[in-house]
Amino acid sequence: MSSEPASLARLSMSLPADLFRQLDMMVEERGLPSRSQLIAELIRHALAEHEAFIRPDEMLAGTITLVYRADSGRVRHQLAEMQADYLKEVISAQHVFLEEDQSLEVLLVQGPAVRLKELCDALRRVRGVQQLQLVTTTALLPPLHEQEGASGKPIGASA
Repeated sequence: MSSEPASLARLSMSLPADLFRQLDMMVEERGLPSRSQLIAELIRHALAEHEAFIRPDEMLAGTITLVYRADSGRVRHQLAEMQADYLKEVISAQHVFLEEDQSLEVLLVQGPAVRLKELCDALRRVRGVQQLQLVTTTALLPPLHEQEGASGKPIGASA
C-alpha cells in the first residue's frame, strides 16, 4: 500500500441555487470538512447502484435494512425463510425490536447483483415489511475460510 495521496481531479459544476444551499446545509449538518467529501460519497453510492444495474453478475457486498411490523411471528418466520432461500448471499443478520410493535433488521449480504436484487424483491413481498433499503459496494468481504479436501490441501489445489 502506497503512502502517497490518491491523485485528485478537479470538477467544476453548476447547480440551481436552492440545491446548492441544500448541499451546503447537508455538509454542515454532517460536520464534513468540504462539499467534495459529500459529493464523492454520493457518487460512490450512485456508481455501486449503477454497477448493479448494468452488470447483474457483478459481485457486491452490502447491507439490506428492513423495518417491519412484528404483530405476529408470521412476518419474522417468512423473513427467515427468505433468508434461508438465499443462504449463500446472507452472511449475517441483526434484529432489534422497536417501539409500537415494529422491528428493525439489518442483513449483511454479498453475492451477484442480480441475486441481491432478487432477495430484496422477495423480502419486499412479505406482508408487513414497511421499509427496505439495499446499500452496496463493489469492495468485497475476504473469504471467511477456505474449504479443505481429504488431503488437507485447499480444494482445487494440485496434489
